[in-house]
Amino acid sequence: MKRIADFCRKNERCLWTGATILYLGFIYHNSLTPAVVSSRQSGAVLLRVRELFGRIGLEGEWVTEHLVRKTAHFAEFSVLGALLWGGMRSWKLKKPLWVSAEAFLSLFLPFLDETLQLFTEGRSAQVDDVWLDVAGVCFGTLLMAAARHSKR
Repeated sequence: MKRIADFCRKNERCLWTGATILYLGFIYHNSLTPAVVSSRQSGAVLLRVRELFGRIGLEGEWVTEHLVRKTAHFAEFSVLGALLWGGMRSWKLKKPLWVSAEAFLSLFLPFLDETLQLFTEGRSAQVDDVWLDVAGVCFGTLLMAAARHSKR
């Protein structure tokens, strides 16, 4: 175990790739959660968001479970986009290959996520969620690229 830890400390590629794989597991686990459980989780988040709005003196009734779920999709995949960008960068691929691989994964992974929902009780695949997820990946990728560019 110590050898693996030492290897990862010295190897940026291992860290980025490992973090990306673990995070994909988190995303896909969420997609495999039955609709009843997922709805209960979204409802709990909805109540907390509305409570927070109330505490700061804002009306929160406009926040719906649908908005919470769509925001979660976008946020989840934005983080994935950031991880993919870091992972692709750590592999030190030539730019055309890097861009092609990231573009492929940016489309394939959200598609796979929605496909998994076809096999989950009470869930269904939604084309609009694939597009939202792809937009999230693109947003996360652009944030990382902008952060990298601003450091120069």
